[in-house]
Amino acid sequence: MASQITQLHEKLVSKEISCTQLVQEKLDALAKNQYHSVNFLLSDLALEKAKAVDAKIAKGEKIGLLEGIPFGVKDVFLLQGQHASASSNFLKNYISPYTATAIQKLIDAGAIPLVKENADSFGHGSTSENTIFGAVKNAHNEELVGGGSSGGSAVNVAKGYTVFSIGGDTGGSIRQPAGFNKVYGLKPTYGRVSRYGLMAYTSSTDCVGPIASSIEDIAIVMNAISGKDYHDQTTYESAPIDLSEFNIQHSTFNIGYYSDFIDNKGLDANIKKDFLAVIEKLKAKGVTVKALSFKNADTLVSTYYALAMAETASNLARLDGSMYGERANADSLKESYALTRSEGFTEESKRRIVGGNQVLSQGHADEIYLKARALRAQIMDHFNKDFKEVSVILSPVSPASPPKIGGSLKDPLAMYLSDIYTIGFSLGELPTLTAPVGTATGIQITTAKKQDELTLKFAKFLIAAL
Repeated sequence: MASQITQLHEKLVSKEISCTQLVQEKLDALAKNQYHSVNFLLSDLALEKAKAVDAKIAKGEKIGLLEGIPFGVKDVFLLQGQHASASSNFLKNYISPYTATAIQKLIDAGAIPLVKENADSFGHGSTSENTIFGAVKNAHNEELVGGGSSGGSAVNVAKGYTVFSIGGDTGGSIRQPAGFNKVYGLKPTYGRVSRYGLMAYTSSTDCVGPIASSIEDIAIVMNAISGKDYHDQTTYESAPIDLSEFNIQHSTFNIGYYSDFIDNKGLDANIKKDFLAVIEKLKAKGVTVKALSFKNADTLVSTYYALAMAETASNLARLDGSMYGERANADSLKESYALTRSEGFTEESKRRIVGGNQVLSQGHADEIYLKARALRAQIMDHFNKDFKEVSVILSPVSPASPPKIGGSLKDPLAMYLSDIYTIGFSLGELPTLTAPVGTATGIQITTAKKQDELTLKFAKFLIAAL
């Protein structure tokens, strides 16, 4: 699909449509939708900004490429003066005191935020069912989950309610719902986009990235939100992604895939068959393909969740009703803390907080947490070694197609295992894109650190090749 951003920009400039008309149509669609993808509409803010864009065009002034383009915001980002609930009881009435850096950069470029989007509470989940706003329904089959945790963001893009959305990816939270809803989703290199104003889940793997219906739109948004931010010391300066070379097709890529991933017993037979068919088509195009080995693939899930639960327990310790959220009344301060957290957090969030405190507790930290950190270092070394042999690694996005709503809540372990193909690349801090081609849940494209442009270029080539 061609760039929606570019198409809408041309229509705005030519006055084929007004920005107010565009925004109102999107708001009306969001208000009527039955997919539980919306937490809060930003109608007043959006229409005010749309009128300003129309006034600028009426005066004959030039507008930027993103100016007047409506987008969605996962409800774990702060937007000053607007709700930021994290889809939780805890923060259901919380109003943002400032705006997240990535969102502010888009607003500064003229893009218009329309909606705070439904997600798993505090990012805890892989289905967007763990939310007070109702389980997000898949864009293509309402009986199935929308994926998580950025489920509402992916569904809104897939249904055309937003032109693009900004999500957060900790262990696959952009890539997996993008695959489930057949759109593009990018987890950039860790540090390319500021995390400032994103509610922290696992600080060492949290990434901010776009979900869109085309590779070009992913690139346009990335160019707007990337860059160093003094609020986030993990960020770095990055060169803009060069859109001019995106139409160049060539077969000089060296491709790798992990045979351990494909031989995993948990991989759906149809996804395996379709993935291997993609590999054969690439070989037929003259692409060099190499089977790689990831001998400790079975440790990816345990390593990730040991670290993720430890970090989320630490990050969410600040939520006790004193500074943030609703505080429960009780006879003592200790009881107030306990009751507030018990009522405010969902069962899945409680599970992860308890697990994290166990991992960090005396007698367990050395045996679990420190070992997980050591394993992560080994995993990163493994990826560094593999990217000396290949330039791109392909993998499935998910081991299975989207489950029916309600099924995953009964089996948390199965939900954790559904992240097996996404979490490793998060631990490696690598840029990874879901492209909605090849299998029922798409193909995952990964390159070495800071090679985000190559990730998108290969995606363009892959689509042409298939």
